Amino acid sequence: MSKTWRPATQLVHGGTLRSQYGETSEAIYLTQGFVYDTSEAAEARFKGETDGYIYARYGSPTNDMFEKRMCMLEGAEDARATASGMAAVSAAILCQVKSGDHIVAARALFGSCRWVVETLAPKYGIECTLVDGRDLANWEEAIRPNTKVFFLESPTNPTLEVVDISGVAKLANQVGAKVVVDNVFATPLFQKPLELGAHIVVYSATKHIDGQGRCLGGVVLSDKAWIDENLHDYFRHTGPAMSPFNAWTLLKGIETLPLRVKQQTQNAAKIADFLAEQGKVAKVIYPGRKDHPQADIIAKQMTGGSTLVCFELKGGKEAAFALQNALEIIKISNNLGDSKSLITHPATTTHKNLSEEARAELGISAGTVRLSAGIEDTDDLIEDFAKALAKVSA
Repeated sequence: MSKTWRPATQLVHGGTLRSQYGETSEAIYLTQGFVYDTSEAAEARFKGETDGYIYARYGSPTNDMFEKRMCMLEGAEDARATASGMAAVSAAILCQVKSGDHIVAARALFGSCRWVVETLAPKYGIECTLVDGRDLANWEEAIRPNTKVFFLESPTNPTLEVVDISGVAKLANQVGAKVVVDNVFATPLFQKPLELGAHIVVYSATKHIDGQGRCLGGVVLSDKAWIDENLHDYFRHTGPAMSPFNAWTLLKGIETLPLRVKQQTQNAAKIADFLAEQGKVAKVIYPGRKDHPQADIIAKQMTGGSTLVCFELKGGKEAAFALQNALEIIKISNNLGDSKSLITHPATTTHKNLSEEARAELGISAGTVRLSAGIEDTDDLIEDFAKALAKVSA
């Protein structure tokens, strides 16, 4: 397998394992267990003296292909595929902390991610401090002698804030902490956290990697030493493993990832520009626009924009609901990264469990709307918005 292959080629051919039948498409190995030729062979495999599979909860050929392909794309040494994106987030954080440790996390996180660090971790004696991740001084100020993990997503959900990953990583390295980055909104095509100094990257593969609304999945990527020391036993014994069928589905999705993300990003950028010119729209946040608050950081660490657009309607919740209900092509859904354009109202869906004060801190108002651009014709999407906006009261 050539290391010089570019992403589009890696995502079609990377990590492929073929059986004796020479199949073109990857095989699905739907089995829980594996047979050994002898008792001695079983003993050697359990001791780790020989390579091979033991149990599908630990790994399987289909999952192995997906993990290897993701490693090639991300530039990681090793990976573990999980049953969902939240399984990946939980595993990446909890496998490396214990009672008495401290986590520093950006406050702008997906609701379930905040729950893991803000509610779940403290139940086990793990302290957490939430900071405004846009300012490196906040990260530095939050550091304690027992700080072990920094956790962030960039761009953030849903307001598309951007965090200086390299800057956070430098602070973490000074105190021996590990940086975990949720890279879903940037996709592995537009941002490489490991190259920027992060130690662990997590994805909800449900989003762009599948990108067609078919299955759940997640993945944790890092260097082999960290996975062997921290994630390996956690993964084996707590059981967040991905189904081989889902791994196969994701392998099919990942082949077209560059094509889909390219069209989605083009659509998102043009829709963002269109919305910015509409009188009923108070503001538009998009990583590809020059007016993004962290445009300088984006230029430094991202090679593209995003498939997501965040905008605020002047009429609050009533206007947001009226717009969403009037759309024809664009569907109301809390999912994202799909080939179909999807729209949601974060305050009443993905971030509804946060207090009104917490939402205000994150910039999520009653009029905030999140768009996940699909691969449809750009002009059709813009016309859909134009017609829907016409039905929104001024």
